[in-house]
Amino acid sequence: MDDGLRVTDRLVLPDAELRERFSRSSGPGGQGVNTTDSRVELSFDLAGSPSVPETLRARALDRLAGRLVDGVLTVAASEHRAQLANREAARERMAALLREAVAPPPKPRRPTRPSRAAKERRLAEKKRQSQRKRDRRVDGD
Repeated sequence: MDDGLRVTDRLVLPDAELRERFSRSSGPGGQGVNTTDSRVELSFDLAGSPSVPETLRARALDRLAGRLVDGVLTVAASEHRAQLANREAARERMAALLREAVAPPPKPRRPTRPSRAAKERRLAEKKRQSQRKRDRRVDGD
């Protein structure tokens, strides 16, 4: 946790830019649930971060627009009873979200047309199916 959050091979977020908040987690946990702050909220200021290159930042801001509040991405983790496990889960979730957001867009699809042979096979199969149905008729058409 000391070297930062590795998002991709080239993008590492320094720990100084990540903010962690701890609170009491809901759900099972017995007596300890009311006393331990095991829920973790991990926040990252995507819009104001100097460590994210401008091209990646623009792409991520566009893709994560629905999840951002004033340019800040927040991830919460409370599925584990231990705070350390929740911290790791929140960091992994944050990295996965950012990795997906900064990924290059997929190559555009080149439209293609079916070949003449494919068209002929399709029509021949339609004729065979039509004949099969015609042969099953009882009325003798």
